[in-house]
Amino acid sequence: MAKIERGIALVTGASSGIGHAAAKALQAAGFDVFGTSRHADAEGPEGVTMLTCDVTDDASVAALVDEVLDDAGRIDLLVNNAGVGLFGGAEESSLSQAKALFDVNMFGVIRMTNAVLPIMRRQKSGRIVNLSSAHGFIPAPYFALYAATKHAVEGYSQSLDHELRTLGIRVTLVEPAYTRTSFDGNLFKPDRSLDAYASALAGVTVAVEDAIGKGDTPETIAETIVKAATDSDPKLRYPAGKLARQVSLLRRFVPAAAFDKSLRKMLRLPV
Repeated sequence: MAKIERGIALVTGASSGIGHAAAKALQAAGFDVFGTSRHADAEGPEGVTMLTCDVTDDASVAALVDEVLDDAGRIDLLVNNAGVGLFGGAEESSLSQAKALFDVNMFGVIRMTNAVLPIMRRQKSGRIVNLSSAHGFIPAPYFALYAATKHAVEGYSQSLDHELRTLGIRVTLVEPAYTRTSFDGNLFKPDRSLDAYASALAGVTVAVEDAIGKGDTPETIAETIVKAATDSDPKLRYPAGKLARQVSLLRRFVPAAAFDKSLRKMLRLPV
């Protein structure tokens, strides 16, 4: 069983949304928190030390971890929250755009994890919380590439947790559904839109915007992140928020055909 010290936490993408709420909640839970942003002038929660980091850049990640280590002497918790979205037909994105998405959402997680693991191994303790999504375990029409990155994070995290348990380190996943953040306003748009998808995509867009408007608050997701970070016997997956928990249960127990039909109906797609 891995012990988690409420010591030094590092949260990527902490200047807004879920990352900002998570940094604030972890501080309230007793952690000393370092947050990151790509922008040097970004502000985090009061009392959180904000540092600049681009998770797509090896040197930036290495410099960040060195700075935290020089300041705090250890890293007990890494929350890999930084990420971007992409909304549109899978065919509408070029390979270069798909690679750019994976570079943030998947390879950014790997860069950060590889940078902190030598520290956690020396400490013989640590916890890594990776932000996945409900789209990491359910199909997501018009989120195909985004869902692919989250499925990759899920597979990576599950495998990594098996590798690290004997070293006193655990890896967990937090899986939000639609959340009331600026995420929908910061989605990448396809770089080669096609008329063939325009009609169906318009209906899905309305459904997604409606779901986000009714979604969970970042603070609700942050509560789950704190739980994933501090449970003495952590679970692999933590669905975060009411909708994510409901969908997780339905995915397990509802027949595939019925689930498929319900999903298409919710997204205003022809059944």
